[in-house]
Amino acid sequence: MHGGAQQRGQRRWRPANEEASPTPDELVSLTALGDEYAFARLYDAFADRIFGLVKRVMRDPAQSEEVTQEVFLEIWRTASRFDSSRGSVAAWVMTLAHRRAVDRIRSAQASTERDTRVAYQEDQPFDSVSEEVTGRLERQQVRRCLETLTMLQHESVKLAYYQGYTYSEVAGLLDAPLGTVKTRLRDGLIRLRDCLGVTA
Repeated sequence: MHGGAQQRGQRRWRPANEEASPTPDELVSLTALGDEYAFARLYDAFADRIFGLVKRVMRDPAQSEEVTQEVFLEIWRTASRFDSSRGSVAAWVMTLAHRRAVDRIRSAQASTERDTRVAYQEDQPFDSVSEEVTGRLERQQVRRCLETLTMLQHESVKLAYYQGYTYSEVAGLLDAPLGTVKTRLRDGLIRLRDCLGVTA
């Protein structure tokens, strides 16, 4: 783990009292500093809404679960770019979610189209080939980073991301409470972000 990321991960905001209720803007600002507690609060506040939007776009529960986690990874990685003068936190995260869902659909459609043009792959434009190679390299890096997770985090992420299981199905397979599974996935996202070396 990179030294800077480790230091950011040590910054943890806690409410001064039980009644303290930080605004979404404050939670995003703290998340940009690597505050895991603030990120957890954002996760709890928006997970259901993001999943609902993504599912309406994709109409596939399993893939919607995966895209939802990708959205939260993007939130964790890009929180410092949020600009409250351009809109609310809710508008920002829902825009990210919609874009991710649409991108996933387009990517799936493009993959299907490529499969039907196997005989003409040598004629693909350079940009398409470069994009595919870059994508493969990024996936290899993610795989390496997955190995840095704890066994429980790795199992949860693998089942949810790569095997398409829903939260409830992962909980059943791992014989763990649903809340525990969600926590493992969230913590796994944080560790992946640090491993990938993304700075705030």
